[in-house]
Amino acid sequence: MIAKTHFAARIMLIALFCCNTALALPLVEKQTFTTKQFALFSGKVLPEVTVGWESYGELNEAKDNVILITHYFSGSSHAAGKYHEDDAQPGYWDAIIGPGKPIDTSKYFVISVDSLANLSAYDDNVITTGPASVNPETNKPYGLDFPVVTIRDFVNVQKAVLESLGIRKLHAVIGPSMGSMQAIDWASAYPQWVPRMVSVIGSGQSDAWTTAALEHWARPIRLDKNWNDGDYTRQEPPTEGLVSALMLITQQALHPAFFNQQGNSIDYQPVEPAPLEDIRQSHSIVNWLEQRARSRADKMDANHLLYLVRACQLFVAGHKDSLQQGLSTIKAKTLFMPAANDLLLMPYLSTRTYEQLRKAGKNSHYAELQGNLGHLEGVLDIQEQGEKLKSFLNDDK
Repeated sequence: MIAKTHFAARIMLIALFCCNTALALPLVEKQTFTTKQFALFSGKVLPEVTVGWESYGELNEAKDNVILITHYFSGSSHAAGKYHEDDAQPGYWDAIIGPGKPIDTSKYFVISVDSLANLSAYDDNVITTGPASVNPETNKPYGLDFPVVTIRDFVNVQKAVLESLGIRKLHAVIGPSMGSMQAIDWASAYPQWVPRMVSVIGSGQSDAWTTAALEHWARPIRLDKNWNDGDYTRQEPPTEGLVSALMLITQQALHPAFFNQQGNSIDYQPVEPAPLEDIRQSHSIVNWLEQRARSRADKMDANHLLYLVRACQLFVAGHKDSLQQGLSTIKAKTLFMPAANDLLLMPYLSTRTYEQLRKAGKNSHYAELQGNLGHLEGVLDIQEQGEKLKSFLNDDK
């Protein structure tokens, strides 16, 4: 559910961490998987699904050294490494994935899959099937004719990719934010596959507060005149609605402490000449936020954002009638790693799930991420709990 925002200083620190503590990954390559007549959780069927996937490390002969990384809301399967030597930014969890790192690619085969309705539908490095895709039965984009998809559908696409490689069991599944939803749903839906599950900045379900909060991400798009009930062209998309949604997502993914630091760095002041003189002008911090959202919007699709919002709103672990029912089937050893100052998926969402598992006698563990990044702590500062994660993955108890 996280918004992928570039913060140069933070990325530089992570890059230094990677270079100083472990070898870099070799260049990575996007692979493609296609399946026909894909049955969705709703009972509807997609005639064809095509997604991208990436892997790091080598699959052993027994095919039992597999760690699945499930990505966040605006992320993709690019979890680590670079596509080419002069790639400006590695995958989002490069700090912890690679030779000698907590998710050690000299030991594990690490794989990640692009989600259905991936937000970055127009990114050359993302392969996805969603509302912007051409329906092979009509030769036109699906638009809102694309069926509603769920977290379980993302999981089932990943399972199909794994099975195509001859994999029948994971060593672990790990994901941040929306990826945490997928990770815990894996453990609930396919307990024989999952001996270890790690939920980072996550939740066991979308409660009433979270569902309503997510709706605010969708509203700007629906109110954009170019949205036209989902029937728009690539040439005239609902850009302003999408930009407004991305601004909201980005701010909610950060903590005020970090956001105010950014304001100080650009000399934000409550009383600035432009907004004082003209109601149509904005403050410097608002312009900063808008510029970052606008720079990302051209690779994203507004309808895809709506479908991802709905998938998150519909989520409860196991897709049962209650969280308790969903958790009851989990056999995996679990680890919950919320961010202490997360204002998006607040720590109580992880704590409640962890406590229910403990009450049911399950082997569950808990460790909070500290820092001032808010929800983004689970991506940009994940190495803070690197040793905890490494120990969890290597411990068979």
